[in-house]
Amino acid sequence: MVERSSSVSYLARSQPVQVVAVASGKGGVGKTSVSVNLGVAMARRGHETMLFDADLGLANVGVLLGLQSRHDLSHVMEGRVGLEEILIDGPAGLKIVPGASGISRMASLSRPEQAGLVRAFSDLPMPIDFLLVDTAAGISEDVVFFARAAQDVLLVVCDEPASLMDAYALIKVLNKEHGVSHFNFVANMVPSAQQGRRLYSKLLCVTDRFLDIVLSYLGTIPIDEQLRKAVQHQRAVTDLYPRSRSAIAFDELARTLEARPRTYLPSGHPEFFLERMVQAGAGCG
Repeated sequence: MVERSSSVSYLARSQPVQVVAVASGKGGVGKTSVSVNLGVAMARRGHETMLFDADLGLANVGVLLGLQSRHDLSHVMEGRVGLEEILIDGPAGLKIVPGASGISRMASLSRPEQAGLVRAFSDLPMPIDFLLVDTAAGISEDVVFFARAAQDVLLVVCDEPASLMDAYALIKVLNKEHGVSHFNFVANMVPSAQQGRRLYSKLLCVTDRFLDIVLSYLGTIPIDEQLRKAVQHQRAVTDLYPRSRSAIAFDELARTLEARPRTYLPSGHPEFFLERMVQAGAGCG
């Protein structure tokens, strides 16, 4: 990857970026839909928001939004273009970093490539409040790496035994092997907020018994026919049906996320926007 120098003066006056890795123990739970619609909701609320499609070999954020780009992440990794050159404008001003689809090499980046990709985000010459990282499903090395590089991990879980079991497995790996201790829970595709809370309680009972972590409930996205229609039309439900049940739930989720205090605790791992955060912290002393 081609390294590009950061502007120290810009970093010094920028604010810390909140990086949220959106993950799931298994596929089919609507993780990317949550990432896309949450990103649009955050942008609509006035935040400079970026969505990174980090399912590196099977990227589909662009597919969900009907967007195409001339270049993608594979061209950045080859050094042909810079990260800022592949950005796509999404709904409400959401910035999207498109992943690569159908390129097997992208699904298994080396450690230096992973670290170089994360560092490249610090060089982006633009203000960013929130970066959402839509990881692949499961517990691959890339998923673990990006989760460790984020300040928050948001787990998307649906009401299926396999989803709960695999979410617990992902939490356990990140906690026991990599020291991640705080996770956020979002119930997706459930009939009601009460059912979402019950699903959260089920997972919380297991994590409280076997792991030393904090599992926070962020919200529930209900089953919604208008969300399904939005997917068919390759649009964000928050854009196409802003008054639908699911769109309102995504706005509430964005409101909850923006209200959380932004904390930056260096972990010793490669982290998104590490340089920018360090400079911002130094400027506030």
